[in-house]
Amino acid sequence: MKRALVLDFGGVISRTLFETHALSEAALGLPSGSLQWRGPFAPEQDSLWRDMQADKISERDYWAARTREVGALLGETWTRMETFVQRARGDDVDAVIRPEAKAAIALAKASGCKLAILSNELDLFYGQGFRARLPLLQAFDVIVDASHTHILKPDPCAYQMCAHQLGMALQECVFVDDQLRNVRGGQLAGMQCVHFDVMAPQQSYQQALHLLGIAF
Repeated sequence: MKRALVLDFGGVISRTLFETHALSEAALGLPSGSLQWRGPFAPEQDSLWRDMQADKISERDYWAARTREVGALLGETWTRMETFVQRARGDDVDAVIRPEAKAAIALAKASGCKLAILSNELDLFYGQGFRARLPLLQAFDVIVDASHTHILKPDPCAYQMCAHQLGMALQECVFVDDQLRNVRGGQLAGMQCVHFDVMAPQQSYQQALHLLGIAF
């Protein structure tokens, strides 16, 4: 049976910036506690996150605002998300990759599944040189990045493009994303989908692999 595991990158493969405030503050030279916004971990304290979840602003709008804020804390003008990510995450890119993601990717590959990343902003947020610095990405058969295609999830064309590049039918793909709008888009396109819970990554990967017939 042909199968494919299709993953979003930020939040699903990598830990979110919400989870790594201590690392970011250390890398940026900011006092501990400088970064207060916590997104899904404390939505009641993050009005901008609530606006994004209500579709009042896009995910890119949210991170553009946070980028400007953090740059201002350093007395700098930041206009590009990749500036924030590269400065905040330092030289050790592997340190922010979820161990659960590594395990699930290895299991899926060993089981004969094809692997894909379907991201809205991989290179936009992480920079052009990031892929070469993260060996894990070599495990993927396909990387579809809207930084270059300009087709953003939840547009059905994004999911169709990914399946086409994999040489798979949409229903043969299990798609995992932490944004509900993108999960709904994948379902409408015809993929099997898992809404990734950033507070329970192990369970989310277990659910995805179960759909692929793989024990985790």
